[in-house]
Amino acid sequence: MLSATNYWMIFAGLVFLAAGLFTYRKELGAARGVEKLVALAAVFIAVSLAVFAPEHFRGPQYVQDSVPAWMPVRWFWKYFVGCALLAAATSLTARKFQRLSSILLGLMFFLFVGMIYIPSAIANAHDRLAWAFLLRDLSFCAGAWSLAAVYNRSAAPRLSKWFAVFARAVITIAAIVYGVLEILHPAFAPGVPLETPMPSWVPFAGAWGYGAGAILLVAGIALAVNKKPRLAAGSIGALMTLLTIFPFLAMVILAFKGSPDDVSDGINNLADTLLYAGSALALSSALPRDSAR
Repeated sequence: MLSATNYWMIFAGLVFLAAGLFTYRKELGAARGVEKLVALAAVFIAVSLAVFAPEHFRGPQYVQDSVPAWMPVRWFWKYFVGCALLAAATSLTARKFQRLSSILLGLMFFLFVGMIYIPSAIANAHDRLAWAFLLRDLSFCAGAWSLAAVYNRSAAPRLSKWFAVFARAVITIAAIVYGVLEILHPAFAPGVPLETPMPSWVPFAGAWGYGAGAILLVAGIALAVNKKPRLAAGSIGALMTLLTIFPFLAMVILAFKGSPDDVSDGINNLADTLLYAGSALALSSALPRDSAR
């Protein structure tokens, strides 16, 4: 069963995916191997932002759940963020004003971390989910600023360098922490380690967490010690792309038989994983090419 919001989330995602594949078709055609995925970084980010946007046009309950109580004019911010997500998705897909939109998108996620997730992590220091949420949005910030590093290479090389340094540090920490959490809690669906259980119908359900955790740990350590960092970031992106397709896409399809909330949760998990994939792939594009042996 689908709600109107579910329909709009799915519609927005499909429209931006089709448009993104069209506008980045030359880069896709010229790329080889994992570089094809790297070329899709901006597309993955734009699709995820477009999927998230319709939720911000829901009723007042969304404000109560997500906007800090001390914010003035609380009803306004959900609409503002929804419009900002659509604007950033459109900019990245149409390839217009990308320097500005990538910087502002990263700033928005950075503010989410500072205003929502750091206070939550401090108040719930022993809750793994609080830290997972913090690193999730900080990784999204890193992904946006990785794109900003790419788009500013010629116009502002010093700024581009610092965006890439920040993004690499964040993705490194997140990959290592997420890898440990995946291994410690393999019963939950891999990717961004939240509270969604791995469905029993998934083949070898218990092994997915260990496998994903191991890949994240190895890639995170490789980023930390500067061992083929571009390939390491690309590997994280490839893993998250795979997890987006299976099991999360399959989970969304099967959730159609449940309630609209089940569908919303499934779509959000899918978009979270795809956005994390895009963020890691964007970092790969911002790093210098690994030297050949």
